Amino acid sequence: MPRFFKLFCLFAALFMIGQAASAQTNKYKCMVQMSNYMGDGAYVVISLINSKGAYEKTLYVLGSDKKWYNSLKEWHKFYKAKPTNINAITGASVTGGDRSVNVIELEQSKINAGYKIRFESAVEDKKYNVSDVEVPLTTEGLSAKTEGTGYIRHVRFSAN
Repeated sequence: MPRFFKLFCLFAALFMIGQAASAQTNKYKCMVQMSNYMGDGAYVVISLINSKGAYEKTLYVLGSDKKWYNSLKEWHKFYKAKPTNINAITGASVTGGDRSVNVIELEQSKINAGYKIRFESAVEDKKYNVSDVEVPLTTEGLSAKTEGTGYIRHVRFSAN
């Protein structure tokens, strides 16, 4: 029995080391600069989108009042289908002209592998933007400033 236990522990340790190596993440500062729109604070969700265009993971949510999440229509469908605890990646909404800087984690294996980062935005009683900004998850995409098409003027990433 002790020998079996030692082998079990060895395999378990090797498995955990393999899992840690396969899920290496890097932290990036993500600066969202809002355009000078008039109105309430915008809710913005930052999502990882796979190569088929489907939501894979919520990276950050700007806006902490859950009653407004349904205004982010496409993301909310994903969130309702696969509810996850997003408390650790949630911050305040952001108003016109302001900026928000947050830290997000990205798996290294997703970079240069056909993924993109989508910024979805909504403001109460105003237009909803399903793809306000989309950044290709590439080395080049993460180092460039990407212009928005709605409430977001631009976003920029920097290694943390």
